[in-house]
Order: sequence, then structure tokens, then C-alpha cells
Amino acid sequence: MIQSPLAERMRPKTLDKYIGQQHILKEGASLRSALNAGMIPSMILWGPPGVGKTTLAFLIAHELKREIHVLSAISSGVKDVREVIHRVENAGMFQQKGVILFIDEIHRFSKAQQDSLLGAVEKGIVTLIGATTENPSFEVISALLSRCQVYTLQSHSKEDLLALLKQAIAEDFELKKYKINLKETNALLAISGGDARKLLNVFEIIVGIHHNKSEIVIADEMVLNSAQQSLAMYDKDGEQHYDIISAFIKSIRGSDPNGAVYWLARMIEGGEDPKFIARRLLISASEDIGLANPTALVMANNTFQAVNTIGWPESRIILSQCAIYLATSPKGNAAYMAINQAQQIVKETGNLPVPLPLRNAPTKLMNELGYGDGYLYSHDFPGNFVQQEFLPEAIKTTNFFKAGSSKKEQEIAEIIQKLWTNKYK
Repeated sequence: MIQSPLAERMRPKTLDKYIGQQHILKEGASLRSALNAGMIPSMILWGPPGVGKTTLAFLIAHELKREIHVLSAISSGVKDVREVIHRVENAGMFQQKGVILFIDEIHRFSKAQQDSLLGAVEKGIVTLIGATTENPSFEVISALLSRCQVYTLQSHSKEDLLALLKQAIAEDFELKKYKINLKETNALLAISGGDARKLLNVFEIIVGIHHNKSEIVIADEMVLNSAQQSLAMYDKDGEQHYDIISAFIKSIRGSDPNGAVYWLARMIEGGEDPKFIARRLLISASEDIGLANPTALVMANNTFQAVNTIGWPESRIILSQCAIYLATSPKGNAAYMAINQAQQIVKETGNLPVPLPLRNAPTKLMNELGYGDGYLYSHDFPGNFVQQEFLPEAIKTTNFFKAGSSKKEQEIAEIIQKLWTNKYK
């Protein structure tokens, strides 16, 4: 008989045995109050790996004595979703009220797959519990998200992880065969990275390696020697994906090439898609550098092309070169701020009419209505420039470009002031 891993064996059977997430489960907290009332909403459980999302879903079903159907977004599709909903609907009066449909890794469902859930969730045919490591705001369609309560699960604290370890040593039938002394736990906790599943499974491996000893003394050096080298803590399919790319871009924005290269290395070691990194460099080159150094966008675009051509592992050098270049480049966000302001004015003022001189006149009627009248062709004037109005009347003095402190942006501001005397202040 194949024995399940320690983490699986230690899944709690009741909420009283569940360790962690007290911010939503303690008396008076949001989810606990819903459970006490016996009326849980459809929900998304969002949190990093190994914090108990799947376990919590099953405990909710157990606590409320509800039937639970389980699908994995990795291996299931629209057909599987519809089959579950069809079975629940056909059970009719024989169906236990409030059937729970648990979908693990719901962020992997396509829009069409998520759409297939909407009707059943809205009508209350099933209560959806989705588990995800991704930010639901990005990965769950708005129509489904609006019908669900999002509960954020946190990484386990040091105290939580130690409690889980001690619980396993005291209660697991396999571990009880050995005399285990938890002398030092820093290495174990570091390897786990807050992931309870990883902690318990690594611990079981270490115990297995030393099972012949009369006493297994868990110490940091022994753990490091026994356990395989821990991968850099980076979950390319989870929350770390967003946190580390954020740290990478902020290091570039903050002109720190060392920080940029470190976070780049974290992503490389974690198996991140190099094209994703290159795309973010392209965005940064325009958002954070822009007109202060227009060559940055050329550099980033060439980096993106080269990464697509070269592939791993050599493209890591190209990414490093670009990251260092962008980090040490002059910074300016005038273009970014200009389009933000322009979009905000569009939202506030709506569809302002295009001034008649700027309108196209492809028909006779449009000519008769004055479309294009008064337009001055710039190339007919000295220096290929003549002052005329290009904005709608209601916002004609608005200046979207505001130069930062970079030399290049200041030069652009001087050009604007020289050309548009007294118009843009």
C-alpha cells in the first residue's frame, strides 16, 4: 500500500485542529461569523502555496455538513463544470441543500470556463469555493468576482509552522515510531518559506534519512546537509510572481543596478519566462525613463527581440545588460503622467467635438458644413510651424506635458515654450 506524504496525513479533520488564518477564523472574524450562521457566500481563497486553502475548503464543507464536489482547473474544463452542475440540478429534492463546488487553482480557468460557472453561482445551485495563488483581481473575471467574497490567506508565521511540526511529531502514526528532538528549527523554517506542505514533507524526508538513529536530533547543520538545496523562493505561478517583478521594476526606477540584478537573478533561478521579464523592461523604459533618455526604449525593444531569438541561458546576460542600463539611466515620467492626465480629462469631459479646421471632409456635405476650413498646413510656413489650435475649445489651454528635472525633458519644455509662446504655462 502506497503511503501518503506527511502533509497529506496531517490535514486536520475539524476546524479546531486547523492552524493559522486566525484573522478570518477567530470568533467574530468574517468567515467564522458566516460559518456560525451556516450561511457562507461563494468565495475565493487567495494565498501563497501551502497555507491551507484546500484544507479550509474541505473543513468548511465538513463544518456545515454539505456535499462537496471537487475540480482541478489544471485537468478540468467547461464540460466537467457543466456535468457537476447538471448532477446537482437533477438531484432536485433529494439533493442536500447548499452543495459546494471547490475548484483548485481557479486562476487557470479560461474566461469561457469561468463564464460557465456564473449561472449556477448566481442562482445558488452551487456555492463556489475557488482557491488561487494569483491575485483574483487579475485572474478571475469581474462578473464572477463580483459574486464572490475574497478571503486572503496569509503565509504561516514561525509560530504556526512550529505548532504544525510539534503536532505532527505527537500525532502522526509514522513519526511516533521515532524519538525526535527539535533542537534547532531555523533551517527547516527557512527551507519551507512559510509553506506548511513543504515544511512537513521536507521534515519527513529528513526523518527518513536518519531513521536508524536511536534519537533523531533536528539541528540546523544536519537539516542543511540532509535536505536538498532549497530553490530560491519564487513561485512563478503565484503571488511571488507579482511581488518580485515589482521589486525588480522599483529597483530600476530607484536607479539601483545591484537591486535590479538581484531580483532578476531571483526570477531566473525561479524559472520565470524571459519574455515576461523583457516585456516589463520595455514598459519601464517608457514609464520610468521615457523622454529623459529615449534610447532606453530602443535598448529595451532590442533586448526583447534578442531574448526571443537567443533563448536560455544566454539571454540572461542580455536581460542583465538592459536592467543595468535602465537602472543607471536618467529618469523621467513626463510621458507617463501626460497620458494619465489626458485620459482623466477625457473621462471628465466626455467626447468633446473635434474643432472644424481639424476635421476630415471626404464628402461634399462635409465641405459645405465647413469641415477642414481654416486648417493651416504646417509645411507652408517658415520652420514648418504655425500656431493654431489642436485641442477642443473647452480644454484649449491644457498642458499635459510637464517636464521633470532631467536635462532632456527640460530641453523639450524649452522647445514647447519657444513654439507655443504664451499658450502653455
